[in-house]
Amino acid sequence: MSAPLFAAMPQLAVNVLDAQSLLVAFGVLGVGVVMFAETGLLVGFFLPGDSLLFTAGLLCAGTSNTGLRLSLPPLLVAAAVGALAGSQCGYLIGRKAGGALLARSRSARLHEGAERAEALLERYGYAKAIVLARFVPVVRTVLNPMAGALHVPVRTFTTWQVVGGLLWTVGLTVAGYALGSSVPNVDHYLLPVIGVIVVVSLIPLAVEIHRSRRSAVAQEDGARR
Repeated sequence: MSAPLFAAMPQLAVNVLDAQSLLVAFGVLGVGVVMFAETGLLVGFFLPGDSLLFTAGLLCAGTSNTGLRLSLPPLLVAAAVGALAGSQCGYLIGRKAGGALLARSRSARLHEGAERAEALLERYGYAKAIVLARFVPVVRTVLNPMAGALHVPVRTFTTWQVVGGLLWTVGLTVAGYALGSSVPNVDHYLLPVIGVIVVVSLIPLAVEIHRSRRSAVAQEDGARR
């Protein structure tokens, strides 16, 4: 093997857990593929959906020092199509295979996500659970086949997964773009910024949990009286 080929080999390595590595290697197309895999295939539960969307939006601003610049309109389309198609695919897999695929998995994290997904569906109802799940890693992967296995009506699932999918993909991507456009060299602080974004994305779920607990407490107090 020649020396130039050896020199090129490190450039071919892609870290699938690193958003920036994925974007450098595959660009906008990679965003769509990752969105589909994370939301439609159980094997994609480990993929960095939140950080990928935010980083991709940031790179559209053209202020990063990576040398990579993406175009915002095709990025938004790729992210939305991948996420929506992935969720629908996961739902259909759940309808056909039931819980068999989850039962075969040995991943404790995946089973924990399945339990949280089922709890969301039972506690908040179909609409809220499907939308909120988009903002919770792992849960957004397993809720779709779980909804199919539990025979959530197709129209109900499709309507709310589209709403949640657009809020998630467009929201995080535009947030990255807005920050990249307003803060020079923001990519130097990418890790802490992504951490903040992930925390912020969990706020809707936290608010809903708080409301649910307050409602349960109020009902208990009313029953005692």
